[in-house]
Amino acid sequence: MFGLMLNAKETQEMEYLLKRELEELLLDLTDSRIEGIVKRAMEERYQIIFRMYKRFVKPQEYMKYVRHNRSSRQVQPDCKTK
Repeated sequence: MFGLMLNAKETQEMEYLLKRELEELLLDLTDSRIEGIVKRAMEERYQIIFRMYKRFVKPQEYMKYVRHNRSSRQVQPDCKTK
């Protein structure tokens, strides 16, 4: 486990970086020239970055990036109870 404290400006920058990386990976995952093990590695990376992105944004924002396919499980919005 690793902790990180960010101010508001740094948080916005992290959101932006993660979002751009997700979009780049989505584009690459649709490229038919990329095959097999490379796509699996990209999918694993996508899932890691997606989980990080979820920590910075509201469910409405990250739901745009949920991938539904046979090999990935569906992601449910986090339920926060008090």
